[in-house]
Amino acid sequence: MTTPEPDVPSDGPAAASSAQGASGDARPSRSGKWADLTAVLSFVVLGFWVTGRLWLDPGSDVRDNQSDQSQFEWMMAHGARVVTHFVYPFHSDQMNVPDGVNLMANTSVLSISLPLTPITLLFGPRAAFLVFLTVGMIATATAWYFLLSRVLIGTRGPAWLGAGFCAYAPAMVSHANGHPNIVSQFVVPLIIWRTLRLGEPGRWLRNGVLLALVIVWQAFLNLEILLMTAIGLGVVVGVLALGRPELRSRIRPFLAGLAVAAGVAGLLLAYPLYVQFFGPGAYSGLSRLIRGYSSDLASFVAYSRESLAGSPRTAAGLAKNPTEENSFFGWALVVLVIALVWWMRRSVVVLALAALGLLFAVLSLGREVRFDNRGTGVPAPWAALENLPILHSVVPTRWALAITPIVGLLLAFGAQRAHELARSHPAARGQIRFVTATVLVMALLPIVPTPLPVAHLDPVPTFVTSGAWRPYVTGGRSVVTLPLPDTTYAEPLRWSAETRLDMPLARGYFLGPDTRPNADPPKVALFGAPPRPTSSFFSTIRRTGAVPPITPQDRVKAVDDLRFWRAGVVILGPHEHEAALRRGMTELTGIQPVFTGGVWVWDVRPLTD
Repeated sequence: MTTPEPDVPSDGPAAASSAQGASGDARPSRSGKWADLTAVLSFVVLGFWVTGRLWLDPGSDVRDNQSDQSQFEWMMAHGARVVTHFVYPFHSDQMNVPDGVNLMANTSVLSISLPLTPITLLFGPRAAFLVFLTVGMIATATAWYFLLSRVLIGTRGPAWLGAGFCAYAPAMVSHANGHPNIVSQFVVPLIIWRTLRLGEPGRWLRNGVLLALVIVWQAFLNLEILLMTAIGLGVVVGVLALGRPELRSRIRPFLAGLAVAAGVAGLLLAYPLYVQFFGPGAYSGLSRLIRGYSSDLASFVAYSRESLAGSPRTAAGLAKNPTEENSFFGWALVVLVIALVWWMRRSVVVLALAALGLLFAVLSLGREVRFDNRGTGVPAPWAALENLPILHSVVPTRWALAITPIVGLLLAFGAQRAHELARSHPAARGQIRFVTATVLVMALLPIVPTPLPVAHLDPVPTFVTSGAWRPYVTGGRSVVTLPLPDTTYAEPLRWSAETRLDMPLARGYFLGPDTRPNADPPKVALFGAPPRPTSSFFSTIRRTGAVPPITPQDRVKAVDDLRFWRAGVVILGPHEHEAALRRGMTELTGIQPVFTGGVWVWDVRPLTD
């Protein structure tokens, strides 16, 4: 005898919050367990389909965002170092010597890097990054599936559809190009679940503490996603409180539990957030350039380059880079979503989700509406909000990322409504199912994800892996790499990660305060350390392939910079402008390099002692 599926209220998704998780109390039947297993296995297949090329080629990297992959490999190594060396988790002096890096103000992902320490130690930071990326997407789909099938809907087919979209929509696959912290949204369904449970009578303390714990978990994964989740939940819960009077009896335990969650989460996060906003290396908002990254109005009906119907041509000019294609849904899906909202317009939850999606879409347009890669001159609401505290650290185009789970929920609710319609009209069941399947295929087939493109990497030089650099960094010295690491060249971070961060680096790829006199607001964020004469000199060589004229003053500044960086050695690995970079350093220092372990080596200790 099978256990019946949980009853779906006549209001459909509008009554989702009233379920309060009760459907999860029913023991699933054997056929239900097999359905659950099949759903999870399908998510596993999709996860490895997207990342398969990275697994099959151990010497590869994500082609379209190698810098961020190197940074996350460094972060995975930092998490392992916290466990093995008991180092301070929120700041590191192993990058950007001598100032270090505020890791709370960067993507330190401690809630992932700490648990994955065994993977990092046994198989290396690249393997830990791949596990983070791949399992993060699989876990996201699985978490949404169980939330939908056990709490919000109760039917596995629609739950599978919505969960698959939430994890593998074009925006998510776009961020899989080097942003595992963004595609790993498996904590979001847990936050929703625990929030819905707050209204249970008599359990406000327990439920509040549990909600606080998942909030803290997400805070150490990605604060931007936590902010969007909080806004979305606030809108939906507020609409439910106003639109469904029968839920108002649960307001008191809900508010009590919410107060407990806020208090416990605030207590646990007080010190880390203090470090993030006021500690060494803290900054105050993103630069105006980054805050100008917005969604093009035409992108909402375009196809992402990593989707079946998409290509670099379909996405050209509609996103800042391949990793930020947050708003690419395609014509067919946009039409379907509009039709679903109209069809289910009597549901207060559907209307709330539609309004929330529209709000996020408008915010993602940035300070000026752009259409087809051209400015329209029409101001957008974000212009009045972008300088507010907290919001000044949000990249506006990422508001469109929050539309993905909204669409996933609407697809699941729509599929559930079609399922109910077919069940209540047996004579037309075949036709209803055929129309439902046809519409879904037309809307979703064009955005089926394709495998991430990869690029082959040069192996980490033997000079690094053998530890030949160690004698040069005694006494607190650092390794200076050519080119110096920044947003476009973060390979040295991967080298350092391979040494478990034993190899300290001058400069790096991170967000830190812009301390230059001509910076916009005080301490606005800058990618990397403020430029110094020598770093600018080698940036010019890397960009042009030519060595600028060198004056005696340049040589004096180079020595000053090497002393500032506490440099013990300068190394140059394989690079397209290797000859020009080698010549530039040799002429600046007067030291002839030695080629050893796959790199050119300048022993600069005589200059910096």
